[in-house]
Amino acid sequence: MEPATLAERKRQLVRDALSVAALHAFAFQGFDETTIDQIAAAAGVSRRTFFRYFRSKEDVIIDSLSDVNQHITAELAGRPEGEPPAVALRRAFGLLIDTFTEYPEKSLALANLLLTTPALRARYLDRQYEWRIELAAELARRTGLDDDTDLRSSLLVGVALTAFEVARDEWVRCAGREDLNALVDKAFAFVYGAPR
Repeated sequence: MEPATLAERKRQLVRDALSVAALHAFAFQGFDETTIDQIAAAAGVSRRTFFRYFRSKEDVIIDSLSDVNQHITAELAGRPEGEPPAVALRRAFGLLIDTFTEYPEKSLALANLLLTTPALRARYLDRQYEWRIELAAELARRTGLDDDTDLRSSLLVGVALTAFEVARDEWVRCAGREDLNALVDKAFAFVYGAPR
């Protein structure tokens, strides 16, 4: 992979600044209450610059979820060979859980936005479908099937995503009073049994 040019690095810095400003405003001010002008001002750019990087406010959140999936897929790819699929998936989700627990107030607010804002929820479910395909392809590769249409891999990933989502929703419902790791472990144990 060739190193990024100065212009590419600058574009990435602006994109990152817009994402950070938007996610912070959404978390603490609310999605509907946050304007594109406020996001642009917080990032130190113009409204026009915002639209060079994102088509809408929804795109900021959805694009950040793409980054999350890339990291989870890379984490899954790096798990030890021979590790049972359920264990590898659970450990891969640990990366996301660490982010949630490192910034609990912001994470709770953003997760609540995803659950309560219909436009975001619909886009999130669409993005989750893409996650399942990518993670299933990686899981199939790990198990030697190397076929991204493998039913078993798709099912294992779908169940893992659902287990994580149910645990995360419970974490949001209880306003973070329960440990997210413990909730995810419990959800995985319900569907996969105790990890080996």
